[in-house]
Amino acid sequence: MSAVRVLDAQAVAELVPSLAGLDGALADALRGLRDGGTVQPPQTLVPLSRGGDAIVYTAAVESLGVLGIKVSPYLPWRDSPVTAWTLLVSTETGEPLLLCDSLALTTERTAATTALAVDRLAPADAASLAVIGAGKIAAAHLRHVLPLRRFTDVRVFSPSLAAADPATVERIRAAAPQSVTASTPREAVEGATVVLLCTSSGEPVIDVGWTAPDTLITSTTTNAPKAHEIAPATLPELAVYCDYRKTAPLSAGEMVLAAEAAIWDPADIVADLPELLAGSSPSRPAGRAFFRSIGLGVEDAAVAGALLRIQPVE
Repeated sequence: MSAVRVLDAQAVAELVPSLAGLDGALADALRGLRDGGTVQPPQTLVPLSRGGDAIVYTAAVESLGVLGIKVSPYLPWRDSPVTAWTLLVSTETGEPLLLCDSLALTTERTAATTALAVDRLAPADAASLAVIGAGKIAAAHLRHVLPLRRFTDVRVFSPSLAAADPATVERIRAAAPQSVTASTPREAVEGATVVLLCTSSGEPVIDVGWTAPDTLITSTTTNAPKAHEIAPATLPELAVYCDYRKTAPLSAGEMVLAAEAAIWDPADIVADLPELLAGSSPSRPAGRAFFRSIGLGVEDAAVAGALLRIQPVE
């Protein structure tokens, strides 16, 4: 068996700044969902007997020649409850190629995926950006989204940022020196053209009614069951997009809850990211739009594949 590259969290962190062209790698892999070159099963949620759970993401990406498997346990008894590891296996030889800590990679692929949607759904003249959250996911979103438009107004809200927590302030200033701190979520989102929800909350963090009539709202949330950052009852008012229509409605909390309440149907999704990337989606309807990402195995495989190109198997 050939050598397997093993990268721990420190090694991955040192390589992340070298992941140039990540958006393009993600886009290529996601387009494969349209032409059959990528296979994406639904997430698997594994409850654990002690509490907590683990989400398993898998995908086969023929353009990369890999099968990707990511396991992300949520272990509430740990100080840092979320861990994640990604394994790449060659679809040619069936042998493992890479095993890596993928917490940092998850942050990057999540933000890069949102950026692909923002680039295709935000107005060309979008100038006002709001971010709810100030953790690593929020900072990565700022890094990936800010270059897409000429944002002259950038507002960020989180309780830790409002309290001037030094680490949080430094993280956001590094990602967006021009940003200002909002004192409330409402102050952050009112009038914004693009709103990025980047929290670990399992419940709504904004009222959609606070936003402008044509705002684009994006959400990632956490891996807690049925977690959501907007109220499920607002979905019928929105033009809904997602990363992949075959999987998002099965796991995205607001979609699951709205469907259970029979107030919204997954068939109402306007388009998913593969359709947006292929140019096969209808024009964005007038009014507010909502893009929901739950994370895909294809995204994990693409970003790990990019890492493997930097650190090839010896």
